[in-house]
Amino acid sequence: MTRFPDALRPASLGSDGMVAASHPAISRAGANVLERGGTAVDAALAMAAVAWLALPGQCGIGGDAFALVHQPDGTVQAFCGSGFGPDGGTPERYAGMRSIPRYGALSVTVPGAIAALEALHRAGATQSLTDLWAPAVTLAQRGLPCTARTAGDIREHTSRLAADPDTAAALLPGGGVPAVGTRLPQLALASSIKRLADDPAALYTGELAERAVEHLNGLDAPFSGDEWAAAATVLPESALRRRYGGHWVYQTPMPTPGWMVLDQLSVCDGELGDAPLSAEEVHWLAGAARIAFADRYARAGSDSDGWRLGGEPAAVEAARARIASGDLPGPAGANPSGDTTSMVAVDGEGRAVSLIQSLAFTFGAGITIPGTGIVLNNRLGRGAYLVPGHPNEVKPRRKPVHTLNAWLVTDDEGRLRHVGNTPGGDGQVQWNTQLVSHLLDHGAGPQAAVDAPRFTVFPGSDAGDLGSPAELRVEDRLGPDVLDGLRRLGHHVVPVGDWGAGGSSQVISVDHEHGCFAGGSDSRQEGVALGV
Repeated sequence: MTRFPDALRPASLGSDGMVAASHPAISRAGANVLERGGTAVDAALAMAAVAWLALPGQCGIGGDAFALVHQPDGTVQAFCGSGFGPDGGTPERYAGMRSIPRYGALSVTVPGAIAALEALHRAGATQSLTDLWAPAVTLAQRGLPCTARTAGDIREHTSRLAADPDTAAALLPGGGVPAVGTRLPQLALASSIKRLADDPAALYTGELAERAVEHLNGLDAPFSGDEWAAAATVLPESALRRRYGGHWVYQTPMPTPGWMVLDQLSVCDGELGDAPLSAEEVHWLAGAARIAFADRYARAGSDSDGWRLGGEPAAVEAARARIASGDLPGPAGANPSGDTTSMVAVDGEGRAVSLIQSLAFTFGAGITIPGTGIVLNNRLGRGAYLVPGHPNEVKPRRKPVHTLNAWLVTDDEGRLRHVGNTPGGDGQVQWNTQLVSHLLDHGAGPQAAVDAPRFTVFPGSDAGDLGSPAELRVEDRLGPDVLDGLRRLGHHVVPVGDWGAGGSSQVISVDHEHGCFAGGSDSRQEGVALGV
């Protein structure tokens, strides 16, 4: 068997718990909580709030959040926080448009992150949100140094950010792009974090919600306010799961595309393992992704039930036959880029949290609720279709299908083996499948798994890119022989550089034999895994 590629650095180790995230300040916040005796749920909640300051282009109070929680008794629950578009957002409201605008007020859905985090808090936190979010309040008041990632995001979107006075005030100090290292204090956001720690429901009812609705109405987005109140409560749900490689893989349910990861794994089960990242293996994984995206575009809607392969033997065999013959479906359309961040936490009692947050695209809609520092998402513009009769067609009280998903792996006894995540739009369901395969098919360590050469079927199924030409975007580290082999197998190969595929994966593995944790944080970004 061919050896799995080495990582740039060894995995981090921990004895009593571990966290991993895409920015050192986020990881440190979680590790501090674990060191004080908090649970993995406490740690994840503290990390989520710091992420709003450390990665403002990727997540925020005005975005969405999803999580999986593994409890010490082996049970797994999902928490799905996304919101509705406007009650006045009927298909007729968008007549004459090919797609909902990607940016601006018409692209906004009600934020789901705070409702999901409040539900997560009820599921296993031992500390108050006020205490857990106090470090984020302090950081917002003092300002975190601007990273190269954030400076680049601001530079790319300067004109959008400058068009909104509150957004410009927070992210364009002095009217220009901040230099790397510049502190970015956000006093209004600090007040909002403190307020929502005391009363999370304030985002959905009362004065804060009224302010948001009034501002959006003034920008011609037909919110009533009732859809905000309807998004205030998130309840724990049963996670999806499927058997793969002698383990159980768990995923988040709709409106997330977690089912797509499980369907890809069903198609690949037993077909991989001899030659990691060979042309044949990449071809198989890419083919499974193409079929999953075609299935998603044909059937997926957050309130429909005909959206997944479901592991039916006949459907799995038909998919395998298509991959083996090279008869893959044409593109539906989507961009694998996306602005999202993920974090994972595990404690010594066996709890684990995989948490992912997003504004949809960079800085979301580019609109801030006046006086709050809360930037709103653009999930409706990214996720909902204007295709008549489609199960994902925009309509009131229908959540658009999502790109965010979270996963974890257990053994037959319910013991945690791996927990992970990766941001990256429609790349997520592909890269998460690749991560699970690396870990279970090849026995890769967590750092090797997240650093492995990455590849991406483009397009997937984002609303604004329907019909784009099919590509297989690959990191050059796969090697010229593999790239040539993929071309011979019929793929339109587009090299993206050694580390240019995107994403920022986080994985923590549990070594039950030695009684320790091992963590990996993607070298494509500046994150770290920290053990305690």
